[in-house]
Amino acid sequence: MAARNIVIGGGTGFIGHHLGELMSANGYNVMNVARMPGANNISWSTLEVSGLPRRTCAVVNCAGQQFMDFTKSWTAGFKQNVQNSRVYTTKALATAINQSQDKPNVYVVITGVGAYEPSDDIKYDESSPTTGGDFFSRLVVEWERAAYVDPPVRLVIIRSGAVLGRWGGMIKNMFLPFYFGVGGRIGSGRQYLPWIHIDDLTRLIHFAVENDSVKGILNGVAPQVITNEEFTQSFAKALGRPALLPVPESILNFVLNPERAMIMTKGQHVIPKRVLEYGFKYRYGEINKACEEFAYLFPKKRPLK
Repeated sequence: MAARNIVIGGGTGFIGHHLGELMSANGYNVMNVARMPGANNISWSTLEVSGLPRRTCAVVNCAGQQFMDFTKSWTAGFKQNVQNSRVYTTKALATAINQSQDKPNVYVVITGVGAYEPSDDIKYDESSPTTGGDFFSRLVVEWERAAYVDPPVRLVIIRSGAVLGRWGGMIKNMFLPFYFGVGGRIGSGRQYLPWIHIDDLTRLIHFAVENDSVKGILNGVAPQVITNEEFTQSFAKALGRPALLPVPESILNFVLNPERAMIMTKGQHVIPKRVLEYGFKYRYGEINKACEEFAYLFPKKRPLK
């Protein structure tokens, strides 16, 4: 069988690294577009000058400055970096695809459920409109607009929820407080928490690459809709720890800035209607099973399938 080449923007990050391992295990040759040099890396400037590597069959973008990096203050400059790192990289890959004489079959872009404004009562699926009212919703609108590619390249946009896995994202930030028994809900805990296990997100990307019928917007969230309180209790139970210390919303607003803190203090009820219609099977569709997988101080390495 001919080699299958995939280019992953942000391939050295949390999602990109897991995706690269999965795609390699499934017979793909992986090339990362990253800021740092490496054996299987090209730089963004090289991409701009030289275009896509030859015989690239799929392109995925998971690049972007982590907006929950609490070592960075929520300044105008940092916000600009958050925006540019997503919009620029998405557009750079789209441009490389459009200029390629040997076009890939598919372009998959990972954005976020921040496309949907926080609400306690609206139920969102992939057909729900984006309003572009708050910072994150405006960001996603611009981000997804930058993904435009000319037919016949398929475009798949996966609006991801909070990605749960031991070594990155939300769990990396909160693992030790919960492990030492000082975790707790955020604010009232009643806000919805759209989520997906890292294994399911990478498997969904693989599913989108391999299935020619998959196109358009997909909500990259688990089918089980939960609140922050339900997540807190599930994670604490999996660790065998209490979760008795709630974090007041006012504290997060003060420490993180209200605009950034809303990712944790507000939420959206998001369902993966089209994902389920396409027949994708979740490995971690329930939060208890997901938490049991990553609730280890030193987790074992699992084989990728």
